[in-house]
Amino acid sequence: MQQMSEFLVEQKITAFVNRYVVTGPDGRGVLAFAEQKRLKLKEQVTLWTGEDRAEVLAGFKARQVIDFGATYDVTGPDGAPIGSFRKDAKASLLRSTWHLAQGEAPSARGTERSLGVALARRAVEVADAVLPIPLPVPFVYHFDFARGGEPVMSVERKWGIRDRYAVRIEDPALDRRLALCMAVAMDALQSR
Repeated sequence: MQQMSEFLVEQKITAFVNRYVVTGPDGRGVLAFAEQKRLKLKEQVTLWTGEDRAEVLAGFKARQVIDFGATYDVTGPDGAPIGSFRKDAKASLLRSTWHLAQGEAPSARGTERSLGVALARRAVEVADAVLPIPLPVPFVYHFDFARGGEPVMSVERKWGIRDRYAVRIEDPALDRRLALCMAVAMDALQSR
């Protein structure tokens, strides 16, 4: 998997947990599987190498209890640190923004590609807060991560009923486990 540069992340909705399946770009061959328990005070998500949960691939955990600007540490199966990410709460007021860090390298900044889509999504979120039924979000959104003007990775939401994301890694030094944790988190934590 460390050699691959494209993945597909698909959410499977269930009653009490969000499940994510990571495959190759063609949607075949499960490369990773993740679960997020809902309503936890301290977010923690584990990625396994398959749906059988036999072997841990990586995971991420919030450093603090629910916080809009929380930092999440990403670790490998042995608990060794891989990197971290956090949502930039202030910058995210207009356009969702994330910071992704690995090792000593400067962090990569990921922002929504389209300001227009970002503002339209916020309008739907406001309407959802006042209407008795939730509105469907008819927008697909994309994030581009860059460091020093150089592309690092992109996450593009695909059209469809289920949440599906195409993840493209452009920096060969970026740990794929960190990239996949970031992609899962973007869906699981996006509305926070």
